[in-house]
Amino acid sequence: MTDFPTDSDATLDAIGLLCPLPVLKARKRLKDMAPGAVLQVLADDPAAIIDIPHFCAESGHDFLGQTTHDDHQIYQIRKTG
Repeated sequence: MTDFPTDSDATLDAIGLLCPLPVLKARKRLKDMAPGAVLQVLADDPAAIIDIPHFCAESGHDFLGQTTHDDHQIYQIRKTG
């Protein structure tokens, strides 16, 4: 899935962090965000491609998609209720 809004309410730069830190930092950031807000996560950890969608499925947040930019990925997560 690569079609997602380019607008986000917050950006988490997790480039250089290895599993499980991108997910742990995303979870912490999402806690302080309002329902419906979109978090953009920048990560270059190869495991994030599996971990972030799995985190969204387990926590109930909406995984809006992922794309690659230069040497990292950009993930979009919408916080639910």
